[in-house]
Amino acid sequence: MRTINDHVVNPANDKLTVTVEDEPGAGGASHLYMVRGFNTGTNASCPFTKRHGGPSEHATILFQNGPINEVGVNGVTQEVLLAIVADRLRSFQAGPYSCRENALALTKIEEAQHWLQQRTIARMRRGVEGTHEK
Repeated sequence: MRTINDHVVNPANDKLTVTVEDEPGAGGASHLYMVRGFNTGTNASCPFTKRHGGPSEHATILFQNGPINEVGVNGVTQEVLLAIVADRLRSFQAGPYSCRENALALTKIEEAQHWLQQRTIARMRRGVEGTHEK
């Protein structure tokens, strides 16, 4: 297990611990991440108390593990996480917290999405998307 600290910048993020819970797979990346250091009990959007009888104190992020053509869809992708963050930033930009920094961050996330899509398109053209082939 290893800890990621790239997010630590303010009192909210200082309390959150991100750990990588598994060893890297065939592509060199890990698939299981845990975020701890919070309690959803005071979050008005929390579904856990109703569904599970109590708040949550961790979040699990499980990424796709293995080629989709071989194992099916078994986790999320970085594209999904980027889409969620982009949606939140667009919402902030449309509301009272619009700012230059959010706009710049959104632009960079959209750029990252573009390059990941280009990678996928190129892999599809080569007939290797969904496999471990280059």
